[in-house]
Amino acid sequence: MKFDGEISVRAGREAVFEKLRDARAFASCVEGVGALSEIDGSHYTATLETRIAYMRFKFAVAVEVTNLDPPRLIEAKVEGTPVGVVGRLTAASTTTLEQTGEETLIRYAVDVSLAGKLGAMGQPVLRSKAREMEKSFAANLRRMVEAPAEASS
Repeated sequence: MKFDGEISVRAGREAVFEKLRDARAFASCVEGVGALSEIDGSHYTATLETRIAYMRFKFAVAVEVTNLDPPRLIEAKVEGTPVGVVGRLTAASTTTLEQTGEETLIRYAVDVSLAGKLGAMGQPVLRSKAREMEKSFAANLRRMVEAPAEASS
């Protein structure tokens, strides 16, 4: 299942890249992320708690940043296992940043594979959850990177 989209942020590309590359800052924009641990500069573990349809899931996830081209590109892969449920989540993501005037355009593409109970939920339910998470992430990221610029005005 593939998801893609764009998020526009009123901030410079370098500042946005730094926030996206900072694991703690990035995680703070994703609702439900906890217990973040940095293994090294490109490997992280965390938990993700979320509700999909009528079910609540908690995932143990491992993230590997596989390619960086500052301040233009971040590629990563994610592997996760839901706690207490048989299944598996794998994802590969590509994020590109483009400066457009005073804004940065973030383009992302995520290829997700779900097995077990998660995979049986159906694409419409999962797409709806992904869009909900995107809106929340975008709002949190905008608050994080735009607030300092607005405060100094």
